[in-house]
Amino acid sequence: MNLAVLKSRYDRNILLLNSSGHGYKIRKSYRSCPLDTSVVIMVAASLKENNSEPTMIKHFSVLYVGQIDLENVGANGTPANERIYSNDRLIQGFETAELAAKLMDDLGFYALWMAEHHFQREGYEVIPNLILLGTHLAGLTKQLKFGCGFNVVPMWHPLRLAEDYATADILTGGRIIFGVGRGYHSREVETFGSPVIDNDANRELFEEQMEVITKAFSEESFSHNGKHYTIPPEVPYRGYDLKEITLVPRPVNQPVEIWQPIVSGRTVDYIAKRGIKGMIDLTGESLVEEMFAIYRDAAATVGRDLALGEDLALGTGFYLAANQAEAIEKLRPYHDERYKWFAPFGFVRYADEEGRPWGTPGAPAREPHIEDGVDQKAWICGSPEDFVSFLKDIETKYPGLEHFVLHWAEGMPRDEFFDQLRIFAQEVMPHFGSDR
Repeated sequence: MNLAVLKSRYDRNILLLNSSGHGYKIRKSYRSCPLDTSVVIMVAASLKENNSEPTMIKHFSVLYVGQIDLENVGANGTPANERIYSNDRLIQGFETAELAAKLMDDLGFYALWMAEHHFQREGYEVIPNLILLGTHLAGLTKQLKFGCGFNVVPMWHPLRLAEDYATADILTGGRIIFGVGRGYHSREVETFGSPVIDNDANRELFEEQMEVITKAFSEESFSHNGKHYTIPPEVPYRGYDLKEITLVPRPVNQPVEIWQPIVSGRTVDYIAKRGIKGMIDLTGESLVEEMFAIYRDAAATVGRDLALGEDLALGTGFYLAANQAEAIEKLRPYHDERYKWFAPFGFVRYADEEGRPWGTPGAPAREPHIEDGVDQKAWICGSPEDFVSFLKDIETKYPGLEHFVLHWAEGMPRDEFFDQLRIFAQEVMPHFGSDR
């Protein structure tokens, strides 16, 4: 086993590369202990023999939920329900997605994640079709992937969604990442004729739809008989009775990588046992720890032996400035604008000192301040060096984590966010093993 030993510029890691280019990372303090190459190689060889291959953060992505540039933002700005924009303003979201994709492709980011939503005249989430937009954006870029974050499955027929994704997978050369969610906007899900207010009915429908989709992706022909779908229908066709059906086309990149947002322990258990990858975003560190552990442990019950953080993505909000105080003040109005819209939907995922999630009995129920998010490490404010230090600590805490997602605060103008991306790409990303 031929290994080269590299010291990181921060004197915090040893990176070992074998002849195939695979990396092994071992934490070590050079100040307290001299580098002993033989010991390091022995440790790396032991890792290889035991099929334990520590990874590092290497995929940096952005989550853009589809907001337009909003005016008069902040806690005391225009109330969210009073924002009503013309079609000319609302379609700005597509131009923003094009500009973001081109910039991120040039800067070396891995993926642009976007969110599916409908009927949003308020301007916060204006993208109704992620697969269609992602396919268009792939034609404008060279390497950037486009994450569906997330296709709201109850608003689709599962076979239509599967066909559309398969087509995009072929046309883009595998650059569309398939993501699924159950939905939470009653205005859109119920308008499309599916339940969301009835959470149990929504979950039941979603889980059956996912069963159909995974069969369609993975089997050359299949049938399904469930509460909501009988596929194929019991009808005659060209002189014979249908027994099975084939998805045409099927994705060529198999098995299909599927992602789902993490919102509860029940969701984590469901996705971990089915090999679905999970994304947790803007969530307090104690809840992140809990969800990551549940995912690893649930995966182990079905024979998936994962390192903590493996097959998961962690997302935070952020602002880079000379120091934390300056970054907080710059970010404050954009942070507050986000929670004016999202807090009523229950998207305050913090825990108090006793571990109780916000909004549960005894825990805070108010809209959060930016200081809350910084304390919870859901929002990272400070210098590029501060962000590097945070990510290095995350690598130690979650040795299997490869994906990190930057959340675009919904009130932040695109030009300002693009400047933030340039700083991040130039001053943070080079310290990690990014391979797009």
